[in-house]
Amino acid sequence: MAKFIYSMENILNIKYKLEDQAKSDYALAKAELDRQQEILWQLHERRTGYSDRLTESISSTLNLQEIRQLQEAVENMKYRIRIQAGVVKKAEKKVELAEQKLTFAMKERKTHEKLKENAFEVFKQEVQAQESKEIDELTSFRYGIKALQQQNA
Repeated sequence: MAKFIYSMENILNIKYKLEDQAKSDYALAKAELDRQQEILWQLHERRTGYSDRLTESISSTLNLQEIRQLQEAVENMKYRIRIQAGVVKKAEKKVELAEQKLTFAMKERKTHEKLKENAFEVFKQEVQAQESKEIDELTSFRYGIKALQQQNA
């Protein structure tokens, strides 16, 4: 029996590896985005805490030094939040890019898998045609032998 050998098997294997790498890159980018979003959330929480403490300080006995420190802390947190929001945006863009690369790699792999399937179907048809030809030849040979035997008898 004939054995199916796909001529572009090495390319298909490369496509599998590229897809795995794209999945890995996407997972790393997504993890980094999650980490940056967590940092942003923590900064918001700290700013809220400083704001609450500032409100308490203003409404209780006036301690100007503490009020100034809390105001500076709130402003500092606002600044850090703006910077962190930019970092989050960059991380989101990296995730989006990694997702596009992953989608492309998956399409490429699926295309090559489909080409392999088509090549296998052609191979099966060729094997079937060869088997049919051999059966026809065998039938013709047997018919020819019977015809000779009947003539000689």
